[in-house]
Amino acid sequence: MSDDSCYIGIDVGTGSVRASLVKKDGSVLASSTHNTITYRDPNDHRIFEQSSTNIWSSICSAVKDCLVASEQPPSAVKGLGFDATCSLAVSDFQGEPVIVTKGDQLGQCGERNVILWADHRAEKEANLINGTGSVVLDYVGGVMSLEMEIPKILWLKNHMEPSLFSRCQFFDLPDFLTYRATSNVTRSCCSLTCKCSYVPSSGWNAEFFKAIGLEEITKGEYKQIGAESTNLLTAGRPVGKGLSKRAAQELGLEEGTPVGSGLIDAYAGWLGTVAARYKENGKLSEVVPSLDASRHRLAAVAGTSTCHLVQSVAGVFVDGVWGPYKDAVFQGWWMNEGGQSSTGQKTLDKLISEQNVSTATELTKDLHMYPDFHGNDNRLCLIANLIFEYSKGNRSPIADPRMRGSFVGLELDDGLNDLARKYNVTLEAIALQTRHIVDEMNAKGHQISAIYMSGGQVKNLPLMKLIANTCSMPVILPSEHSGAVVLGAAMLGRFAAEVSQHNIDEESHETATYIAPCDLNVEEQSNLLWKIMVEMTPVGVLVAPSSSTKEKKLLEAKYKIFRESIDLQKRWRAEMDAALT
Repeated sequence: MSDDSCYIGIDVGTGSVRASLVKKDGSVLASSTHNTITYRDPNDHRIFEQSSTNIWSSICSAVKDCLVASEQPPSAVKGLGFDATCSLAVSDFQGEPVIVTKGDQLGQCGERNVILWADHRAEKEANLINGTGSVVLDYVGGVMSLEMEIPKILWLKNHMEPSLFSRCQFFDLPDFLTYRATSNVTRSCCSLTCKCSYVPSSGWNAEFFKAIGLEEITKGEYKQIGAESTNLLTAGRPVGKGLSKRAAQELGLEEGTPVGSGLIDAYAGWLGTVAARYKENGKLSEVVPSLDASRHRLAAVAGTSTCHLVQSVAGVFVDGVWGPYKDAVFQGWWMNEGGQSSTGQKTLDKLISEQNVSTATELTKDLHMYPDFHGNDNRLCLIANLIFEYSKGNRSPIADPRMRGSFVGLELDDGLNDLARKYNVTLEAIALQTRHIVDEMNAKGHQISAIYMSGGQVKNLPLMKLIANTCSMPVILPSEHSGAVVLGAAMLGRFAAEVSQHNIDEESHETATYIAPCDLNVEEQSNLLWKIMVEMTPVGVLVAPSSSTKEKKLLEAKYKIFRESIDLQKRWRAEMDAALT
């Protein structure tokens, strides 16, 4: 393979699609972003829906933009990879989209066929699932989130005509995209294990599906949600025979171009960050990280929400933290995933919009975001202000969708000083929640010693410093805040291309489920993927903890109160529930 080979990464986020054309050294030749449509229900705030047709059209436009901007021919693209949000895509067995909107059209063919990850319609179904006590729950921190796919599928089953439900196939969105690209239904370990209740080492649990009312899926040999363990691929393994003729024409690429098995977007962010070398005080670290070093590096993929990912040699069970997921990225390794559902700039901008201030940049330009602990300053009143940001519940490690946010220490003040205090403690809340997740992970057996950030929140340097200080560990910032996830997807494309060179040729007439045999063993595949990660990940910048003694004491006090407030809110809620019943 020549040195001028390049690869396309495709990242499908909550509100947009991004494609990047990337060289073997990780440098980006071209990038393009297209917005996608999200449908809401004005009468039901829980509903978030999208269209796979709209998403695929945006992907095609973005890929073509990259080819035009880079002046690269289609033949230069040696592989492509997809990542996407953990949203539920529904089609029939011919690949036609099936409507997921409640009402008369539910289950008919139509455009609105994706239930977005943020959709919270399946609370009743999630509660039923969490009451089963199934072993499946052991691998999601003890509580299954209503944002996962099985509660959503159960909601569809409960509201759809049985004859229409039986003709549906259900995909986590990354798997739908590789299906759309290759016409091959083979699913990824990442999607099935992390979001679809596939149990590590034992596979689908028939008793679980029967207990929750989805027995028909077991009777159909799980074809509606993915086949048995022989039809799973770890990250980047080539899917089928590459791009189908139809997809190649739509994308402007060559038929047969290798397509890597996909990842959930947060896991692609992990792929694109944790192998980074870094600079501290302008000096490049001499350490070239090994695969074993990934055990100590937590990836925090911080966009609209934040996902916290760490890998381990053996499975680590952490209450309220999803996983452990076996083979989610590297075969034989385990992953845990913590998360915060509402931490992105929209949350901060909502707070800022209450005043006549347009952006956080404008706010921070003239106001110190941290109190002066060395002087007699009225900003010391910050010690009385706390916020608990659970506007969409707590994902980890409390795993309680009913948790809500609160301010403590409000004053009759609507000026910029008051807004600065509220903004600062909102950042503190995000940092305190991050420490809560890290502490719970380490208490159960992980050995996290650094946080590797990516996503839009990286632009907020005060927040990055606050996370480093609150967690008492360095935070490594990527060279480009928004590039890590799509770079991870491009790495999948390169891995698929290089593994394809080791495929064993054989005749196969079943293209829908075909998996090419490979002459690389598990260790060789793992070493190859990590080598690609090290070569393609740009150098980051280390932000070391730098809090003063007084600030450390204040952050410790706030963390103690923060933890106590969780139990207090639960007790108050129980008392109110009892009073209302």
